[in-house]
Amino acid sequence: MKARKRFAQHFLEPAWVTKVVAAVGATTDDTVLEIGPGRAAITVPLAARAGRVLAIEIDRDLAADLEANKPDNVTVVCGDFLSLDLPRVLEEWLGSPPGPANRVRVVGNLPYNISSPILFRLLDLAAATGGLSDATLMLQREVADRLTAKVGTGDYGVLAILTAVRADVKRVLTLPPGAFRPQPRVQSAVVRLSFRPPTVVIPDHAVFVRMVRSMFTQRRKTLLNALKPFAAERSADAAAALKAAAIDSQRRPETLTMAEVAELARAFHAPGS
Repeated sequence: MKARKRFAQHFLEPAWVTKVVAAVGATTDDTVLEIGPGRAAITVPLAARAGRVLAIEIDRDLAADLEANKPDNVTVVCGDFLSLDLPRVLEEWLGSPPGPANRVRVVGNLPYNISSPILFRLLDLAAATGGLSDATLMLQREVADRLTAKVGTGDYGVLAILTAVRADVKRVLTLPPGAFRPQPRVQSAVVRLSFRPPTVVIPDHAVFVRMVRSMFTQRRKTLLNALKPFAAERSADAAAALKAAAIDSQRRPETLTMAEVAELARAFHAPGS
């Protein structure tokens, strides 16, 4: 079956399947959610190690083929991961709501064009349910670089900060274009997100997200100027918030640590801000 451009499909070669499945390290105690099983190259060896696998596939032909040939411990759902009611889907599959005592591991070869939305969906699902343990994901290397970026580097920004609130990230593998068919024009990487409760106090996560996104659209400006659009949206004073957070207004957004970003969000959330 040919890869479909509209789904940005790139199928993993067998030698790399072995490496990725080994990196996941699933055991019979694990329940695993696989995003985009495609031709089931990972699904079948993963199912041989895991207790159960829920495979969500958007391509109806691939989903039907997997349904017809799947191992007994695999459940197939045909649908768009980004639009499905995931808590309901997981509850029906698990037999009870996902939660801290009923956690799921995630595996996925993510389409390059929608990898960030899928990452944010996973982070939201982990926060809402407490039911995700970790996610081992194949991504464009550029996205992996932004996920694992350190403070003060050019790749450090929205993705690194919003992910670090709720997960620890580790690069596991680097994959050349030849690891896939058809070959993409970019390098790829496998990363693991280990979900956890936030390590910083954020009074309003939605406002925090808006602040971070707004701040980094102006990343070449000083913090004072970069924060002005967000401050205006809230009828707040950017200079006063920076002073309350004890942050030099002339610094650049990419120099802020997670603790400083959280402190700044609290300053904007404080009465009168």
